[in-house]
Amino acid sequence: MNTFFFPSCKWITVIFFPLLLFTCTSVEPFRDPKLPIDKRVEDLVSRMTLEEKISQLVEKADSIPRLGIPEYNWWNEGLHGVARAGVATVFPQAIGLAATFDDSLMFDVADAISDEFRAKYDYFQARKEYDRYKGLTVWSPNINIFRDPRWGRGQETYGEDPYLTSRMGVDFVKGMQGDDPVYLKTIATPKHYAVHSGPEPLRHIFDVDVGQRDLMDTYLPAFEACVVEGGAQSVMSAYNRFRGKSCTGSAYLLQDILRDAWGFDGYVVSDCGAVYDIYANHKLVASEAEAAATALKAGCDLNCGRAYYLLGEAIEKGYCTEADLDMALKRLFKARILLGMFDPPDKVPFNKIPPEINNCPAHKELALKAAREAIVLLKNDNNLLPLSKSLGTIAVIGPNAKNPEVMYGNYNGIPSKSVTAFEGIKELAGYGTRVLYAQGCSYHQDYIEKERISWEYLSSGGSAGLTGEYFNNPGLEGTPYAVRTDSVVAFSWFNRSPMKGMNRENYSIRWSGMLKIPETGKYKLYLSGDDGFRLYIDDKMAIDAWNESGWKVESAEFDFIGGSEHSVEIDYYQKDWMAGIFFEWGLHAGNREAQAMNIAREADAIVFVGGLSPWMEGEEMRVDLSGFKGGDRTSLDLPASQEEMLKKLHALGKPVILVLMNGSALAVNWADKNIPAILEAWYPGQSGGTAIAEVLFGEYNPGGRLPVTFYRSADQLPPFDDYAMAGRTYRYFEGEPLYKFGHGLSYTEFVYTNFRAPKEITTKDEIHAEVEVINIGKLHGDEVVQLYVKHLDSDVPVPIHALQGFRRIHLDKGEKQKVAFTLSPKQLSVINDDNERVVMPGTIELFIGGCQPDDKAIADGKVLITQISITGEPN
Repeated sequence: MNTFFFPSCKWITVIFFPLLLFTCTSVEPFRDPKLPIDKRVEDLVSRMTLEEKISQLVEKADSIPRLGIPEYNWWNEGLHGVARAGVATVFPQAIGLAATFDDSLMFDVADAISDEFRAKYDYFQARKEYDRYKGLTVWSPNINIFRDPRWGRGQETYGEDPYLTSRMGVDFVKGMQGDDPVYLKTIATPKHYAVHSGPEPLRHIFDVDVGQRDLMDTYLPAFEACVVEGGAQSVMSAYNRFRGKSCTGSAYLLQDILRDAWGFDGYVVSDCGAVYDIYANHKLVASEAEAAATALKAGCDLNCGRAYYLLGEAIEKGYCTEADLDMALKRLFKARILLGMFDPPDKVPFNKIPPEINNCPAHKELALKAAREAIVLLKNDNNLLPLSKSLGTIAVIGPNAKNPEVMYGNYNGIPSKSVTAFEGIKELAGYGTRVLYAQGCSYHQDYIEKERISWEYLSSGGSAGLTGEYFNNPGLEGTPYAVRTDSVVAFSWFNRSPMKGMNRENYSIRWSGMLKIPETGKYKLYLSGDDGFRLYIDDKMAIDAWNESGWKVESAEFDFIGGSEHSVEIDYYQKDWMAGIFFEWGLHAGNREAQAMNIAREADAIVFVGGLSPWMEGEEMRVDLSGFKGGDRTSLDLPASQEEMLKKLHALGKPVILVLMNGSALAVNWADKNIPAILEAWYPGQSGGTAIAEVLFGEYNPGGRLPVTFYRSADQLPPFDDYAMAGRTYRYFEGEPLYKFGHGLSYTEFVYTNFRAPKEITTKDEIHAEVEVINIGKLHGDEVVQLYVKHLDSDVPVPIHALQGFRRIHLDKGEKQKVAFTLSPKQLSVINDDNERVVMPGTIELFIGGCQPDDKAIADGKVLITQISITGEPN
């Protein structure tokens, strides 16, 4: 043999086997972390068929087994904690976080939330669970401007001010995405871009045609800040139209501004169903396929919905091209690579976050810190607060006093433990102080009043709770898939299965056991849920909604004797979507009021915990109570049922403290005139009750500030559907509000001195300003230093004054601290008549203090003022 062609076995081993080994162990370029990310993305997209490409452009991206690509669901929620993915730390609702005026705290909260996302993601990945709410692409924060308090989703925002919203939004994005130079911890998604803030019932058809000055000065700054400063890698488009174009199909918004002007290099996701809206509701195109092409070409990369499944048809008809798909795909897979999804696990530092981080003690303490800082002391006549711990009896009354669910707001997770206001007060009250509870009244005079039936009133087989039999069919047939004891029947599964291994749709559950009655009275028992349910009491059918689908609430009345027990059976089946079931009860209104008045007469002080509920205000809700509509509000008043209860309690002549939980401003005009102390606690999260109690007893000195104006009436406002800013928010409202933006009291007193700022600058200069703050009171406390700018001689419309700096500081009694601010030229700019942002020569005023400037605050020395001359050419 010729050894040239047939070498010896030794040479085969030495030369060819390593080559074979290299060939077998090499990886596709898209999996090679050493390659530039653009090359990795190009390689991956080039390997995909058209059908595979389309399957990746929707919320639930299919797996591609031949490429080793697992399925991925892009929909995850993390507004104020990991939502809808099992137990998680629940921080105060976003509006409460804004009330802290503490952007460093916001970063810490977002950092904790993203740690929990990572821990959960690794857990789910190890079990090959790829459902919704188990990923890393987080559809938060909501940075829409809360321009009108009637908007039900305003609770999800950081309030009415563009600067405050920007600072909070930037730190949320940074905390969520992490600071690793290579990988992202999660991806934050500022939403809803743009000019989106109700009305909720009109959001799928509404067209906003707001002026360019309002667009640039109010509606866009927070989005720009989150993209340019925060580095957000995703943005969610809004449902509504803007100047005739769907926000989801607007090249002006998605390309000209977002990508070209701001340099955004991430991906855009549609709000759910927004692409379909282009065709079905906005009626801008003739078919859903054309709607899909319109959104894709405008720059919407990912469709939450089903319209993008029609992109194959759209390509065939010439509405778009495969190159348009490729552009979107590259952005999406760039995001997944940045999250480390295709890299060796040991290369991604965030994979080292242990599962124990979820709802860990440090995060629980952080949730308590945030709840404390969010509380705003609105009123405290004659220093009624803090309360003495030596009081004999405290009556805690009101619909929010003992309801854990109301503390969570919306888009929330479920904590391992929560503390209600009643529980917090009872825990912190002095030794020997009796703390009594009664609900007293309903949330609303028209409201179906109910509260969850807790484990202490349910039993089965010697255990607290009811026996639950879970069936993998909709008819309660055959042997149950699982049997367990459930302490309560209060579940919101959304589109998840009740437990691993069960169907996500077409299943049924039977709960059975005994119901113990705490006291004699007329009761209503409620079942609410989706889809069908039945209730049997003492083997007799009390509610039958078995053959109905969709979410509903049904009730039945009973006269029960205290101490009696009754057999109970609840049958439930789920067809599809929005799975959930709640077993609740309520005493007759007369019983509730009588209980409250009885304990109030015994009390030395009364704490009424009222306000609103996330079941009354929120996203596109089926609520039609007087003063409420579709999730929005038509009145700002505290519901009459609560105000009447307050009046009766006040008439007893006892000290009354009003604690409010709500996500939007309330016109508590009667309470402001008559109730000596009022706290605003928002929806305060899992530790809200502890924080409220600490403030009431003086263990924590409140320092929160209002991120929204509390008006006296909706009559002070322009029409809700008018997006022009004239007459809205503290920046343009010329009336007298109930409580101003930035308002908040303390148990101690601060004074300001030595305000220093230049007398003259040019249009190109920064402003360096500083002030000294002294705590002259008797208690340690937090102060929020606020800096406002006013243009005195502008030739174009400008705000009355505008927040351009804030700092939350802690001062021990007697302590003095210097606080410095630097204002960039951009912060001194206006929008001229050519719609350009420029710094104009002229005179400005700077105000600094612990509240918004007005004549009284300035006269009392609470706010200091100086004038600065700006010279030079417009810049």
